[in-house]
Amino acid sequence: MTETRDSFALIGAGPMGLAAAKVMVEQGIAFQGFELSDGVGGLWDIDAPRSTMYESAHLISSKTMTEFADFPMREEVADYPSHREMKRYFDEFADHFGLREHYHFGAEVTRVEPLGGTGDGWRVVWRQDGAEHEAVFAGVMIANGTLSEPNLPPFEGVFTGEFLHSSEYRSARQFTDKRVLVIGAGNSGCDIAVDAVHHADTVDLSMRRGYHFVPKYIFGKPADTLGGAIRLPMWLKRPIDGMILRWFAGDARKYGLPEPDYKLYESHPVVNSLILFHLGHGDITIRPDIDRFEGSEVLFNDGSRVEYDLVLAATGYRLHYPFIDADLLNWQGHAPHLYLNAMHPERDDLFVLGMVEATGLGWQGRHEQAEMVVRYVKGLRQGAAAAKALKAEKAAGFARATGGMNYLDLARMAYYVDKSTYRKAVTRWIGRLRKEAA
Repeated sequence: MTETRDSFALIGAGPMGLAAAKVMVEQGIAFQGFELSDGVGGLWDIDAPRSTMYESAHLISSKTMTEFADFPMREEVADYPSHREMKRYFDEFADHFGLREHYHFGAEVTRVEPLGGTGDGWRVVWRQDGAEHEAVFAGVMIANGTLSEPNLPPFEGVFTGEFLHSSEYRSARQFTDKRVLVIGAGNSGCDIAVDAVHHADTVDLSMRRGYHFVPKYIFGKPADTLGGAIRLPMWLKRPIDGMILRWFAGDARKYGLPEPDYKLYESHPVVNSLILFHLGHGDITIRPDIDRFEGSEVLFNDGSRVEYDLVLAATGYRLHYPFIDADLLNWQGHAPHLYLNAMHPERDDLFVLGMVEATGLGWQGRHEQAEMVVRYVKGLRQGAAAAKALKAEKAAGFARATGGMNYLDLARMAYYVDKSTYRKAVTRWIGRLRKEAA
């Protein structure tokens, strides 16, 4: 067994793993990266073994609100880049900062386990080139993503037609000449329903609740770039944004959509300019929640029944860390309960990176999370007072950085935070750690 007790194991070379790798190089923290695919990009590499990307996928946030601050996307890249542009962006990022040399590619981590408490090391086991390897590391940073393990709720009955989860969807050609039902009207579900319009015989969209829909452009600009430097309190921001959305989207009921049963920003909005267009043209029919399957028919909870050739469940994803015992991650409900969504309350050698979602957080917000964690590790090694203060704060108990927002009790919202509250807390720690290091 190889001994690398001063080095961290970093799992994943998607955008979050690359951000962590970059900061560790800058801060002089030794690490070994592991990536299942043969290259970087994670989810955004449609050819990666566990990518859930589809051909028509684009960012739902604009490039200027998504990119890393110190590595902007090229000027000629569209406002909402495709997955191909994003893959190229992460390739260029990795090359610019010299990150590839720090990774084992084609390496699947199968097991990580502590050899004792903090400081005793972690045993990491991985498969590569048909052989099993293992080594001992000082700690583990998990950055394997949040959107690769399908969340498939149970359905009563049996559907005898073709049934897919959105993770298995790649091309609208899969819908050619079929009667299609898409279950779930989140961002992927709406994207896929719009794709299906151009190939399927019929397209229905089953919704169990209403959603707030945001067009990609408002007043000719990407919607998420509006507002400028003025940060409004939520009690004022919500009615103003709601009014603007009503100007551009109108009343959801006129499209046959149910009214949302929650306030704006209490769940992730659907960012899509085409779904309402196709609903308004009768290309997509809204159906209620499913009661059960009966052969080729789907029975809905309003008593209606419709026959389909293909049912696609766009029911989202769940957090999945198969290589580590769940009790090591302090799970509470649908997600690990970690300080600022990254730091274990008791251990200082185990971190989960990228398990954070917030409207408008972008890659820069995640880069800041990585910087906080890496500077904390370095600060502990140097005996820094700021690192000791952070250690005490996370050990004393904490709540998720929701900013008082009452997010829906859903698996996909279990690690959602308020952007302003979260970034303020993270950058405060970065500032303290930087100041002391200087």
